[in-house]
Amino acid sequence: MDKLKLALIKVYPKKGNLADNHAVLMDILDEIAPHRPDVIITPECFLDGYVVTEDWVDAPGMLQYAVDLAESAYVRAACDFSRSQACWLIDGLTRRAGQGVFNSALVISRAGEIAGVYDKTHIQTHDVKFQPGAALPVFDSDFGRFGVMICADRRWPETVRTLALKGARIIFNPTYGMHDLRNQHMMQTRSYESEVVIAFCHPGRSLVTGPRGEILVNNHNPADHFTLCEVDLGPVDEVRSGPSAHLRDRRDDLYLV
Repeated sequence: MDKLKLALIKVYPKKGNLADNHAVLMDILDEIAPHRPDVIITPECFLDGYVVTEDWVDAPGMLQYAVDLAESAYVRAACDFSRSQACWLIDGLTRRAGQGVFNSALVISRAGEIAGVYDKTHIQTHDVKFQPGAALPVFDSDFGRFGVMICADRRWPETVRTLALKGARIIFNPTYGMHDLRNQHMMQTRSYESEVVIAFCHPGRSLVTGPRGEILVNNHNPADHFTLCEVDLGPVDEVRSGPSAHLRDRRDDLYLV
């Protein structure tokens, strides 16, 4: 399966209001459903509104905005939606684990099951209120392997390169941070250097870049609550097997420091 229909949610959630944000998410999901997308992506920490940026919330205080995946009614509702629509959902939230919290993207399969969780790995400034993630996993799907990275993870080329080397043809990137021209150029570069499609999902911008560094989608219209697009993953395989393939022609014997 090469051609995917994506839906990128493009709404600013309310800081710290899980109930309202969940209600908004479910309303938007109902709007998206008739379009029959294969994958839906939310922005980073959509459920809690990325409340971590607020000075009035310290690290212990983040616990009240975090969810337990096994007990959360919000998570159950998201899983039920994915099952009813037979679509994948990449759901940004703050996840409770032990005595701390993680900035997580929940990966829900077409069957409405939790296929895995990605925890943000690169932690700086306000994000130090989160525990750092410890892995860069890839996930198997009906459209091949895919990866997930969250917001600032994209600043490090190694993040995208590692996921691509593990076989990801597309990377979903929930985010809440910068989404300017500098970011656009960075995402084009990340896609080009690792020959991968990246779907950047921000409350203010939907940006999808292709394996040749091309822009496939760039929507920053504030009137749109979501962006629909069709992405062809076939060019990823074409570029990776082409005469100037980056991944194939790496010199990993030289790169270790």
